[in-house]
Amino acid sequence: MMKMSTIQNASEPGHDVYREDLVTLQASDIPFLVGGAFALESYTGVVRRTKDLDVFVRRDHVEPLLSLLSDAGYRTEMRFSHWLGKAFRDDHYIDLIFGSGNGLCPVDEPWFEHGEPAIVLGVPVQIIPPEEMIWSKAFIMERERYDGADIAHLLRARGKTLDWPRLLSRFNSHWRVLFSHLILFGFIYPGHRLAIPSWLMEELMRRLEQEMASLPANDRLCQGTFLSWSQYLIHTQQGDYEDARHRPCGTLTAQETARVTAVMTQEQK
Repeated sequence: MMKMSTIQNASEPGHDVYREDLVTLQASDIPFLVGGAFALESYTGVVRRTKDLDVFVRRDHVEPLLSLLSDAGYRTEMRFSHWLGKAFRDDHYIDLIFGSGNGLCPVDEPWFEHGEPAIVLGVPVQIIPPEEMIWSKAFIMERERYDGADIAHLLRARGKTLDWPRLLSRFNSHWRVLFSHLILFGFIYPGHRLAIPSWLMEELMRRLEQEMASLPANDRLCQGTFLSWSQYLIHTQQGDYEDARHRPCGTLTAQETARVTAVMTQEQK
């Protein structure tokens, strides 16, 4: 059983608010998982101050929770129809996450099947599985945010107990992204590199060798947009490359990615 660090106490800014948030969410009887900084600390001991509470829910539960939080006095909005709802209270907010910005990591039943019990701010909850945490964080490679260090911390702390076959299946055809993080992990923590199963590294090296013998069917595809919403638009918007987030390669429409671009650009100003 996982247990939150005792240094997460009421003296930290916002913790009273987050505790009340968790109690409010539990009163709804709608299943949810805690992620973000609280889950990372539970798994790794890495402590971060945060101005938001990351809550993972199924897509069909987002509107009921937003309605419940609105009735409780929160200002709510559906920020992105494929990914994120928000509830604001004072200077803090709850992120209701049901997918990912790139459309690749929907919150489905296995998230809840493999969630782990924890105590967050004195409240018994379930936190997101470490495998899904790695999966969703692995694609965050923005210029201003890179979650690779979080993944290295998770691999160091939980590498020997991870469900590696399930994690590999989560990445599916995007296994190169997982491979890149595993290679960097061996560089960051060389004394822990044997925590990665040899069969997995051999399988990924076999796939790499096989891919190096040929080019993909579509050589105009840019998969960089799976990693960053902004840094590869210079080519996709000019028509030099196709945006891999769009169907049929990805799961999003041009309208959905255009909204991501518009909102994220505005938030960076």
